[in-house]
Amino acid sequence: MTRIAIYDTTLRDGSQGEGVNFSLQDKLLITKRLDLLGVDYVEGGYPLSNPKDAEYFRAVRDLDLSHTKVAAFGMTRRRDLDASEDVGLKALVAAKTPVVTVVGKSWDRHATDVLGVSTQENVRMIADSVAFLVANVPEIVYDAEHFFDGYKHNPDYALETLGAAVASGARCLVLCDTNGGTLPEEVAEAVRMVRQTYPSTPIGIHTHNDGDLAVANTLSAVLNGATHVQGTINGIGERCGNVDLCSVVANLAVKYKGFEVLKSDSLALLTEVSRAVYETANMNFRTGQPFVGSSAFAHKGGMHVHGVRKFASSYEHIDPTVVGNERRILVSELSGRSNISEKLAEYGLEQDAALLAKVLDRVQDLENQGYQFEAAEASFVILVETLAGRYNPPFRRLSYHISVSNDQQTPRTEATVKIEINGRVEHTVSEGDGPVNALDGALRKALIRQFPRLAEMLLVDYKVRVINEREGTAARVRVVIESKDDTDVWGTVGVSENVIEASWLALIDSFEHKLTKDMHSAAFSV
Repeated sequence: MTRIAIYDTTLRDGSQGEGVNFSLQDKLLITKRLDLLGVDYVEGGYPLSNPKDAEYFRAVRDLDLSHTKVAAFGMTRRRDLDASEDVGLKALVAAKTPVVTVVGKSWDRHATDVLGVSTQENVRMIADSVAFLVANVPEIVYDAEHFFDGYKHNPDYALETLGAAVASGARCLVLCDTNGGTLPEEVAEAVRMVRQTYPSTPIGIHTHNDGDLAVANTLSAVLNGATHVQGTINGIGERCGNVDLCSVVANLAVKYKGFEVLKSDSLALLTEVSRAVYETANMNFRTGQPFVGSSAFAHKGGMHVHGVRKFASSYEHIDPTVVGNERRILVSELSGRSNISEKLAEYGLEQDAALLAKVLDRVQDLENQGYQFEAAEASFVILVETLAGRYNPPFRRLSYHISVSNDQQTPRTEATVKIEINGRVEHTVSEGDGPVNALDGALRKALIRQFPRLAEMLLVDYKVRVINEREGTAARVRVVIESKDDTDVWGTVGVSENVIEASWLALIDSFEHKLTKDMHSAAFSV
């Protein structure tokens, strides 16, 4: 088995992506998760770039990491300056990390046209910087920036820059596709040449996704001898992002034979770590993300569902549980009996032929009106239970009223809600930032005494989509609300020509699902 070292740069390169920002606590939490996953290296940032990164390197020493080595990242010395006097290099040593990664230029034009130094001064900058760090840090990784562009333009010089790092004691040579435009066959050729030229030094690969080939390029490098892979969780990063380590790790661990990655028992944590990084970065999940996305093993067409039930690998290239994901059966107007039957089985509901037909007809009718249940499984469960004649709503909705006024140019929204619980009418009022927030507050006031666990529920997402936009302001809208509590996340849907009514319908389903779920849980525990 060939060990492939996984080097995560989510906290440094990933944070350069548009809209991505990590607090100090975020960085520490992600570091701990990556350690549990079995990532070999975590690059924490550049200690001289900002106070937060400097504080990270102080705080991370207090983490009890069982596997991961933390790396500080920086650049070669400035021109015409002794390495021992360069403040950037001294900051890397002061970070006191077991690993330092230093980046230098491999492209002759980048040295002359961007840095403004001669090609030979650039080589000296690399050699001096690596030598200084080797004397002060246990392990040095050398990142060869723009290596593939440099190799195409002047291969002899690109290889010479690597030689300077090797001669000065670099532990690993990482070839960087900084512009993200290299093709897999070009990566393969360059990696083979570097291995032939420097056979005793491990080779690494660092790719960007500007040509949508980052995963392919990384795998090409590994298949041609690279044993060190740099990337980010979920592929976040500048421009089109870095290579997605989730896809690289899953392919190397599951698809290819002869490679060892992460820790032996940690691959099943991959989906959890992916989603934790999205949450920490306050980013929406990429549902179609291979291996770890919520749609990666989702089946909508009736023929597909029928096939998966009989022979899973007919429509699933791996067992989703291997990477910690799960199979999802979607319900829509494309659904056949297989989809409905599978969904009923998930929730322990009856599966007689009459109910299957009734549910399928109703789903197709509602979707014709604009409903979608793919992201609203809670609404679907309520629909099925109702059609089965076994749904007992925890409360009865009577009426609601919304008023919006402008008080000294500040909008003020007030919601009044009237519901009935076990024959008792509750009539409550609440102010909010908007109609949905006000309705949510009024409903909670009406229900919280009878159902105290409602305090656990949060509304985490709210989406509005115009269905028949040709109708203009009279168009029908679909509202999807995502809610969560301490254990689950669920979606609900409402459709109406009135956006407040659509929101009310989705909100009611969300509350009813939470209350029904809690009552079932309590009954089961008894």
